[in-house]
Amino acid sequence: MSDVDTESRPADGGEATAEPTSRSTDSSILEIRELEKHFGGITAVDGASFAVERGTITGLIGPNGAGKSTTFNCITGVHTPDAGSVVFDGDEITGREPHQIANRGLVRTFQIAREFPEMTVLENMMLAPKAQLGESLWRSVMPIARREVVEQEAVTRDRAWEMLEFFEIDHLAHEYAGNLSGGQRKLLDLARALLTEPEMLLLDEPMAGVNPSLEKKLLEHVHELQEQGYTFLLVEHDMDVIMNHCEHVIVMHQGSVLAEGTAEDIKADEAVVEAYLGGDV
Repeated sequence: MSDVDTESRPADGGEATAEPTSRSTDSSILEIRELEKHFGGITAVDGASFAVERGTITGLIGPNGAGKSTTFNCITGVHTPDAGSVVFDGDEITGREPHQIANRGLVRTFQIAREFPEMTVLENMMLAPKAQLGESLWRSVMPIARREVVEQEAVTRDRAWEMLEFFEIDHLAHEYAGNLSGGQRKLLDLARALLTEPEMLLLDEPMAGVNPSLEKKLLEHVHELQEQGYTFLLVEHDMDVIMNHCEHVIVMHQGSVLAEGTAEDIKADEAVVEAYLGGDV
């Protein structure tokens, strides 16, 4: 791995933290109302309704084919629902484009991290922030406007370093992202998502392919971010993660919400055990 250029790092020496944007105090930040999605003759989501409370870590579970991923895709604009609505922080976002939803503050990660493998970790991070002046061609070449671009890029670089330090992958900043392990890519994916200044993060199987030590580290960071005010909705098949780290659990089955409640509620629900858990948890 290549050495990190320490001269590029922030010079203030302060502890790096991920600062959330300002949040309102309403109880629910995300509401899914009678959501439906059909693919030909197949009903993938069938009237699903649930809410995610602000500042919580909520788990979304269910057997394969239960509609979890399609629900995620409908929430984040990858698919347009055939019926129902998605309300985020009091604003209906049903049918909006993915970039519009992300700019609104609802950001997702993917089961397979989607980094740019031939760019460095730091370069991947610097692509994330919204409204970058350098995306405008004329600003990039005109002398006066170019100065503003350079100044903004310096701020972005400092923020990227702080986030890499927060996730303890700053030593990989100048490594090509394609050389990272699966767990390191998950950390990069989450760090990059946070640079978009989200209100809420949807994590799609964040622990898949992650070794135990990095899984522990990733969960620690999720809890630290929750303490700072972030909200999480995660799809995860690891029941230990769901039962030990989620305040609220939503169970989907055949496109609908079968049950929801605390981890203890879900463990004791006979319908859930029969449909999904298959025994003691």
